[in-house]
Amino acid sequence: MNNYQMYRQITSPGWTLGWTWAKKEIIWSMVGAQADDQGECKEFQSNIPHSCEKNPRIIDMHVGAPYNQQFPNCCKGGIVTSLGQDPANSLAAFQLSVGNSGKTYRTVSLPKNFSLLGPNQGYTCSSVSIVPSSVSFSSDGRRKTRALMTWQLACSYSQLLASRTPTCCVSMSSFYNSEITPCPSCACGCMNSETCVKSDLVISRAVRRSPQSEGTATMKQCTQHMCPIRVHWHVKRNYKAFWRVRITITNFNYNLNYTKWTLVAQHPNLNNVATVNSFIYKPLLVYESINDTGMFYGVEKLENDLLLQAGSNGSVYSEMILRKDEKIFTLNHGWAFPRKVYFNGDECIMPLPVSYPSLPNSVLPVSDIRRLVIIQILVAIVYQLL
Repeated sequence: MNNYQMYRQITSPGWTLGWTWAKKEIIWSMVGAQADDQGECKEFQSNIPHSCEKNPRIIDMHVGAPYNQQFPNCCKGGIVTSLGQDPANSLAAFQLSVGNSGKTYRTVSLPKNFSLLGPNQGYTCSSVSIVPSSVSFSSDGRRKTRALMTWQLACSYSQLLASRTPTCCVSMSSFYNSEITPCPSCACGCMNSETCVKSDLVISRAVRRSPQSEGTATMKQCTQHMCPIRVHWHVKRNYKAFWRVRITITNFNYNLNYTKWTLVAQHPNLNNVATVNSFIYKPLLVYESINDTGMFYGVEKLENDLLLQAGSNGSVYSEMILRKDEKIFTLNHGWAFPRKVYFNGDECIMPLPVSYPSLPNSVLPVSDIRRLVIIQILVAIVYQLL
């Protein structure tokens, strides 16, 4: 299983892969993963198969699985990182031994109705197609063998299928305006007693009843936007040749941590990033001639690759310095704020452009300031001549 998504990973509790057997196939044994249900195996008295289910559901094994049950690129608890963040861990693999399936190219039938949960709904899988047989090499690398048959399918992701409501929003602020532009109201749903909790006492009781682990039903803090994740973009400083931005990600989930999170932003000045503190930054060249999109993610050594549940430690932040391009740089009309933001591959709700932090009326554009300086110099020269 290869994850070709550049900035969307499969998070805990991990992937679940399912299909429907074409005939009466069974799974004798597995390494690297396991079926979540053995099924009805009454026909087998002594040698019991691993699974007799017509529609098996396969889940990954956890880290530390017994050595004799492991397989290369297995046993990660179902977590598969994105290709852009960690290519080495963007795949998962397991092996199974199938019975009642036939032994020749003509008698083996293709499974159908493949499904992928990662970990929630959102993926739609294509039908299986036969591709050229895969090749494997011996341990010494001197001999290669081909599989009897190789099948392939692709599963595509839709944010609309994964969640009825958005999962993140963006707020904004700047050094030149004291007002903060919050996330749009009801961006991810409206506040009610069934979807959020208000007081710390209620929170502590609810957390004791609900296990604090990834993948459980979300319990959010009551906010005006009701989003599990808020991304705050703050224009912090304006220098002669550079400008500085502070990015803060806040988790409003009380029982959900985000492992190996990713943040993607689109801004025309991301083609001139000078430094990024605390986060790792990678440009995403969506189009070869345009470099305006970049991906941010945490550093394992700084322990900010894990976004903890809501509370005092439920946020991570970074500061970024960008070089100015005098031809395009401006603080007018919200230019300094991102065009789009994605968290874990899902697009975040942005405020309306009319609500972006604006420059004070007394602040003139750079071109007007230069014109004013020239006029003042000319007036001074004329005055001296008189």
